[in-house]
Amino acid sequence: MRVLVTGWPSFLHGEATAGDVLAMEAVRRALAGAGVRCDLAWSPVLRPGGLDLGRADPGRYTHLVFACGPLHGPQVAGLHRRYARCTRVAVGVSVVDPGDPAVTGFDAVLARDAPATPPRLDLAALPETPPVPVAGVVLAPGQAEYGPRRLHDRIERELTGWLARRECARLPLDTRLDPRDWRLFTTAAELESVLRRLDLVVTTRLHGLVLALKNGIPALAVDPVRGGAKVTAQARAWSWPAVVTVAAEDAGRDGPLLDPAELDYWWDWCLSPGRVPGLPGDAGMIGELLDVLGVR
Repeated sequence: MRVLVTGWPSFLHGEATAGDVLAMEAVRRALAGAGVRCDLAWSPVLRPGGLDLGRADPGRYTHLVFACGPLHGPQVAGLHRRYARCTRVAVGVSVVDPGDPAVTGFDAVLARDAPATPPRLDLAALPETPPVPVAGVVLAPGQAEYGPRRLHDRIERELTGWLARRECARLPLDTRLDPRDWRLFTTAAELESVLRRLDLVVTTRLHGLVLALKNGIPALAVDPVRGGAKVTAQARAWSWPAVVTVAAEDAGRDGPLLDPAELDYWWDWCLSPGRVPGLPGDAGMIGELLDVLGVR
């Protein structure tokens, strides 16, 4: 007996959600626990180099299991043709139309919801997953005031490419406030409430650095200006070492501006125990302002 586990994440033009992937993993763990050999088929977009449906030879399998999602459409129906000699079972699925060929092609359907049947718990609730660092990502816009010293586009491409290879939960954040856009914060308190719940912040923006440190969250800062500018200066003001600056003489060279090894070092440093920043306690500029205004 050998089982091919499939789902919507198996299709090249399908959709992979966390729930779908977890449901497939629940099936894999159950089969492995029962001593049954199985393979999981993935879209080459989701898992490049993994086993995809085009390379999952129907002759190698006795059974096909389709996990999670709605049973409808030509892609699901296509499994019945390709794996016609296999016993085909759908589990944890939604049945909208019981007469749909995508449904009737299965030898057995164990639905999570279907007409005239009581609902059942979704399979995604079963597998436990390990915790990973939660990283807020705060990127600076173009900042045209820096003229030819601007490296924002290159820095952002390299930094986000590096981040995409880290095993972490990336949470894009914006310091802009706008009550007209539900995707943005309306008050600074809303933003800071999110920052306090993070493990670290990765940022090219001054206030990404400042508000992370203010709230006791370590920040990996990358200055997007050749030779360093306000991000580097603010890191010095806080005596915060985790800042990456592109030297003026390096900005014109070919190849990457950022060293992944340096980013890796500061990432690990930020996540090490005891890296909680403290407020510098310097309100000197406010005092100077009061002096200039003659009110102190």
